[in-house]
This record gives sequence, C-alpha cells and structure tokens, in this order.
Amino acid sequence: MCYNFCLHFKPKFIFTLMENFLLRILDWSEVWALLIPISSLFFLRPQPRFLKPVIVYLWIAFLLYLPADIYSNNTPYFMAHGIAGNNPLYNLHAVTLFTCFSYFFIFSKKNIYTVLKIILPVCFLIVATINFTLVKDEKFFNLAKLSGNLLATSAYLLLIYCVQYYLSELLNDVDIMSSGPTFWIVTGLSIYVVTNFFVFLFYNPMINREEYTVFATKIWYVHNIAYIIFCIFITKAFYESVRNQPAR
Repeated sequence: MCYNFCLHFKPKFIFTLMENFLLRILDWSEVWALLIPISSLFFLRPQPRFLKPVIVYLWIAFLLYLPADIYSNNTPYFMAHGIAGNNPLYNLHAVTLFTCFSYFFIFSKKNIYTVLKIILPVCFLIVATINFTLVKDEKFFNLAKLSGNLLATSAYLLLIYCVQYYLSELLNDVDIMSSGPTFWIVTGLSIYVVTNFFVFLFYNPMINREEYTVFATKIWYVHNIAYIIFCIFITKAFYESVRNQPAR
C-alpha cells in the first residue's frame, strides 16, 4: 500500500503545491510587507522628523492595500455583488506615494537640485490633469481599469528624485553615502520604481489582450517582490536612524 502511494506521489505535485503556496503569500504581500516597517516603529523610536512623510505613507498605504488585496483575493464574491474592481485604490496609492516622497525629498537636506525638487510635483499635477481630462478611457475612479499612465508617471518622477539625491551625494562626499537612513529609503524606492515603471506602462495593454492576460497577471508578482524589498529597505532606514542617534 505504501509502495502504491509513493508511485502516485510525484515530485511535480510537491512543486505545484509549493508554487501555489508562494503565490498565495505574494498575493497578500502588499499588506504584510508594510507590516514589517510599521511594526518596527514600535521598537525603533523615536524617529527623526524628516522621516515623518515616510511613516505617514506607510499607514495610508496599508489602509489602501488592505481592501485592495481583500478584493483581489476574493474577486468572484465581490463581482457577484456588483463591485467590478479595486483599481481606484491603486490610483490613490500612486498619488499617496508620490505626494509623501515628494515631501520627503523637498524638505530633506538642501542641495543644488532644490528648484528641480519643487518643479516635479507641478509636473505630476499637470500630467495627471491631462491624463484624466484628455486621454480617452482614463478615469481616476474607473473600477475596471488601472491607470497605468498615472502609476508610470509617479514612478518616473520619483526616479528623478532618486537620481538627484545620488548625484548630490556624489558631489558632496561619496564615502558617507551609505551610512544614513536617507540612503536606504532612496535605494529601496529606486529599486521599486525602476522595476515597476514598465510594468505600470504596459500592464493595461497586456491585460486587455486575451493572449497576454495570464502573463500580465503573473508579471504583477514582480511588482509585489519589488515592494517587499522596498519595505525592507525602509525598515533598515528606521534602524539606522535610531542607531545613529547620540546616546542619552
């Protein structure tokens, strides 16, 4: 009897089981990844004032991603009750991400790119306004369609913020670049926006074509993995900010 069981218990079954388990974890990663830095705040405190925009972002992102992931993992139930999508929550997240980190960069250490840092939010506002007023089928509260243009614009402008930080640090003192919390936050944000710029840009064209629907769904896991890394780097920044504080 045991022999017959072993014959039917193939390795493929184990790999399939593990794959489904890992994908299930990734399906909820936009929620539990945020709990890593949020929970660390109960132990790593006090945090400096310049990190307040990051902390505000974490809490707002959690409040947005929790219902978003609940919907994503229970779509048939919500569809049956007339709720056609959760995409406005992702649009709100893109606005929150850009707003909080713009505030973080603008009011962080002054450098030669101060004017550029102030111009970027204006650019974001202009592009978002044009996108939702002139571009066909682009509606902020469209349940059925993600605004890839908004998410890609947010990622692109945040990348400019990150690049100006690195350039400024290189001009000042490259030896101390990796010693502070700002470096870890900017690096985590850089990984997130660089990884996801093309994901955001091409997600809608792929998801709307039947032959690419499965691929579009799977490529969103790339976004989730990058988001986990981003949250880990934010946690590292919180740790560094407390470690570098003078002893009382």
